[in-house]
Amino acid sequence: MTALPAVRPVRRDWLLRLAASRRFQAWAARIPGLRWLARAEGAAVFDIVAGFVNAQVLRALVELRVLHLLQDGPCSVQKVAAAAAVPPERMQILLQAGAALGLLKRRRDGRFGLSLRGASILGVPGLSEMILHHRALYADLADPVALLRGGQSTELAQFWPYVFDGAGAADPQVTARYSNLMAQSQVLVAEDTLAIIDLSGATRVLDVGGGTGAFLAAVGVAYPKLHLDLFDLPVVLAGADRHFAQTGLSGRVTLHPGSFRDDALPVGAEVISLVRVLYDHDDSTVAALLAATYAALPSGGRLVISEPMSGGAKPDRATDVYFAMYTMAMQTGRTRTPSEIGGILAAAGYVNICINYGFRSFVTSVITADRP
Repeated sequence: MTALPAVRPVRRDWLLRLAASRRFQAWAARIPGLRWLARAEGAAVFDIVAGFVNAQVLRALVELRVLHLLQDGPCSVQKVAAAAAVPPERMQILLQAGAALGLLKRRRDGRFGLSLRGASILGVPGLSEMILHHRALYADLADPVALLRGGQSTELAQFWPYVFDGAGAADPQVTARYSNLMAQSQVLVAEDTLAIIDLSGATRVLDVGGGTGAFLAAVGVAYPKLHLDLFDLPVVLAGADRHFAQTGLSGRVTLHPGSFRDDALPVGAEVISLVRVLYDHDDSTVAALLAATYAALPSGGRLVISEPMSGGAKPDRATDVYFAMYTMAMQTGRTRTPSEIGGILAAAGYVNICINYGFRSFVTSVITADRP
């Protein structure tokens, strides 16, 4: 949305009142010098209003595997409708909507094919799975006022039971479900994190709460001489065994079953990483976890924190909307600004706290801190 010009507060208040006037809006839409602003603001507002519908169109395209089908080339509406078991007249509406969103391209002969944007969705690891997973988030956001007021159970809290306590992840089927989603989503996180940090001076890295080891496996490939340690709940580590065996890293990995709420972290690593862990938990849990990492690191050791972070005084569209609402629905965590995380790190005793903003805020940013 177009920002208001930099003006004094009194004048800004006057502009806001003017912008809220329907009479002024109608007048501005007729004036050549203001018409572009009225059009841009109107389009931006409508884009927000229509956001849920746009997301549901995307979900339908993924769930019906329309994007996958069109990978092989443009298809007629009838062919796509038959493959998806959807009436042709309704599939026409979906494909037309997909083209309007820039996900598909409508050909002159009426067929539809993938656009560059639509094809890129299939190339992003875990994105299709996350889009399908959004049915739980959308259910929780069906009544956003009730969610904000709190007190009711949510589907996301059921999907991520480990955030409440270690016993919440006792069901192997539930654990496999969220572990797979976490592993898929961490591929891009690992890429962006490893583009920021340098682990060449370390000999051992401990990843805490790393699931089945997606991030640690990426570290192992990037640094062939590193020994890898993974700490997570016992039921989660069952999947890690298989993952490391498939990637050929088993001989370099030590698995440590436990809960950071109840157990001390293993010692011996010069680097400890927390990848998309802090924003799952409340402030007291985060403070205790950072104190535990401090106790486990040797003098000169380094902590790496990688996750999406709030923009704070400059609200970020990805982290202060999507991730903030998502973690609220989880009922246990929240997105924090880098300075908030830095404050907890300093209270734990860390020094040389360095904030590294990722080039894609919706993927991750990275904070490093040293143990003196």
